[in-house]
Amino acid sequence: MLRSLDGIHPQVHPKAFVSEAAYVVGDVEIGEDSSVWPGTVIRGDTGKIRIGKGVNIQDNSVVHSDADAEYGDYVTVGHGVVCHARKVASHVLIGNGAVVNDGVEIGEYSLIAAGAVVLENAKIPANSLVVGIPAQVKDQTLERHHALIKQTAEIYVEKARRYLKNQGLGRS
Repeated sequence: MLRSLDGIHPQVHPKAFVSEAAYVVGDVEIGEDSSVWPGTVIRGDTGKIRIGKGVNIQDNSVVHSDADAEYGDYVTVGHGVVCHARKVASHVLIGNGAVVNDGVEIGEYSLIAAGAVVLENAKIPANSLVVGIPAQVKDQTLERHHALIKQTAEIYVEKARRYLKNQGLGRS
């Protein structure tokens, strides 16, 4: 469901998939080949939320920020994630159930492990493997992590295309 707020309507690329069971409101921009899955809430009520190309925000996630927020290209936000990040660079995977608090910046090719809790205003360098509560950089991501990040994004681009082809499964 797409909703205007204060006269600002979400801008969704024609080749992006937004489930009719998602709630997207206000100053939100969703790029080409991106997907927003059922139960997801994206609230652009405090600042603009810009979501790049090939991004997938999976079921029952929440995306919000207390300022403008930017998601690069081919980002995966796993199932049940709460993400208040200010900046998520391209090719990042945020695992299922992770919590990313306000003001966080995540560098490219980073992987935030499932269930991790990233504290406010953390700056995660590029190529970081982040785990724990509170989350800490455990190691550098390896080529196998980069392959997983790319493969997951590619799978969801294809899923989005499949869903777009089927009537009744898109935005309202």
